[in-house]
Amino acid sequence: MTVQIAVRLPEALISQLDALVPGAHESRSQAVRRAIEVYLAWLANERDAAIYERLPLTDDELALADAPDAWVGTPAW
Repeated sequence: MTVQIAVRLPEALISQLDALVPGAHESRSQAVRRAIEVYLAWLANERDAAIYERLPLTDDELALADAPDAWVGTPAW
C-alpha cells in the first residue's frame, strides 16, 4: 500500500531533481522515494555507529572477524 503526500520544495531543488531523473529514475516520485529510503538508511547507520562508539566491540569480538573457523559449529539461521 502507498500513501500520497504533498511537499513543497525550492525551485532550485526541483531543477536539480529534474536534471537527474531522466537518466536514473522513471519519475520524480521514484527519485524522491529512493532519496528518502537512502536518507533513512543513512540515519540508521549513524544511529548504529553512535551505539558502537558508546559500546565498542571487545578484542574477543573483533578477533571473530579475523578467525576463519571462528563460526564453525554455530547454527545456520
